[in-house]
Amino acid sequence: MTEMHSPIARFMRPASAVAGLVLAAGVLTACGDAGATITRLTVGTPGPDPYTLMSGTDKTDIKERPKAGGTTTGDSPGLYGGTRREATCDPQKLIEFLQANPDKAGAWAKVHGIPVDDIPRYVSRLTPVVLRTDTLVTNHGYRNGEPTSGPAVLQAGMGVLVNGYGVPAVKCNCGNPLTRPDKKISPDGASYTGRSWPGFEERKVTEIEPRDAKKGTIVTFVLVDPEGTMGFERPRATEGEADGPPAELPATETELTGDSPSPYDSGLPSPGTGSPGTESPGTEPTGTESPGTPSPGTGEDGGDQPASPGVTSQDPGMGGGGDPTGAGTGTGSGTEPGPPMSLPPGEEPAPPVG
Repeated sequence: MTEMHSPIARFMRPASAVAGLVLAAGVLTACGDAGATITRLTVGTPGPDPYTLMSGTDKTDIKERPKAGGTTTGDSPGLYGGTRREATCDPQKLIEFLQANPDKAGAWAKVHGIPVDDIPRYVSRLTPVVLRTDTLVTNHGYRNGEPTSGPAVLQAGMGVLVNGYGVPAVKCNCGNPLTRPDKKISPDGASYTGRSWPGFEERKVTEIEPRDAKKGTIVTFVLVDPEGTMGFERPRATEGEADGPPAELPATETELTGDSPSPYDSGLPSPGTGSPGTESPGTEPTGTESPGTPSPGTGEDGGDQPASPGVTSQDPGMGGGGDPTGAGTGTGSGTEPGPPMSLPPGEEPAPPVG
């Protein structure tokens, strides 16, 4: 049989091949970054490309939160912990360091979308807390005069500064700015680098979303002590001096949970029942309190670095009681802390949507 050499057939063959390549590319694209490499950063580890080194900011042997994994909002009672009447992270030291290192200050400010001159104001409005779950973030470092970034999981017990919407903004033991993880990155099925730790499971890695902007920014955080025995309130932008009296654990910390963590809501009632706090309306400059734009995570992942000296392994005593000052709710000793109060909407720029 004579083979037909049709011009149409010759035209269609390349088109089919192209279509196959396009389809294959589409399949690869649909996979997203499920296979991304995430760096595990243990308590006391500065990690790759630290801005600086700060000791004594992390806690060991912290009792982790019963609900772990999935996505939760930054205003969830009991999401964060801390030692009552004490904060291991020193915002003023971070401000002084950045002011003394203008090149690093410029890169640091760019991550959070603020002018360099606004660093003192921005940092002074952050709140020191301790992570109670292994938490997925984008970690922004500094190497050879250039900023770096990459996805990371911070171990529970690490000290961070959180912004007014409850999102981690600074990794305390190295000063690195933090932002929310890229939406394409998932802890499940990802590749991990860096030393692991007992109890680490992909399904227990938590992603923290900003508080609903319609509720305004948080004025009071409901924290849990490292041993998981009591709750207490910490007014935003304070370092322990205004902590409220010991109180019962939030209901989220006493409810029995199943073996499989899943995303959950904060379940907070509508705001507006508490004091408006000490901040005056209209004082927040545009762009100074955004939870951060998700980073593409283009930086190189590094291995473990030597642990920071002076990691806190035991907590001091609870200290004296008394009602909190500033923006606390003053629920009184022995009562369950209420949900975080909020400033009216509009006090700070709303977090990015979507």
